[in-house]
Formats: sequence, C-alpha cells, structure tokens
Amino acid sequence: MGFDANIDQLQNMFWQIILTAGPLLVVALAIGLLIGIIQAATSINEMTLSFVPKLIVVLLVFGLLSGYMLNTLTSYFDYTFDQIVAINT
Repeated sequence: MGFDANIDQLQNMFWQIILTAGPLLVVALAIGLLIGIIQAATSINEMTLSFVPKLIVVLLVFGLLSGYMLNTLTSYFDYTFDQIVAINT
C-alpha cells in the first residue's frame, strides 16, 4: 500500500465525517443563528431559550437522519474492510 493509497483512504475518511456529521452541524448552526437573531431583536438574553430549542431540533433531526448515517457508515466500513482484505492477499 503506497503513499497515494493512504492519502485516498484519509480523503475518504474525511468525506465520511462530513457526510455523516454535516447535516446535524448545519441544522444546529441554522437554529442557533435563527434563535440568536430572535434574541437580538427582542433583547431576551436567556441561555435556556437558546439551548432547549436547539437541543430539541437537533435530537429530532438526529432521529430522522439516523438511518442515513447508519447506511453511509456501514458502506464505508464495508469498503474499508474490503481494502484490508485486499492488502493481505
């Protein structure tokens, strides 16, 4: 396994991280931004007002996207284990 193959493996790994965690992080960022704008417009600066809705929405999105995340991680690990088997042959 050469240097280029290692770089390809790292690139695939980083893409899987982005594809798996990206949707959750984007939703958390969007909800945080929306709540921040609402708090700035209304001058309400309570921490629970920003934390609780974000937690609820992120947990809801996590529940909805868990099947997608599981499928992408399963296909990635299948590919990774196939590459390990190919090295040993």
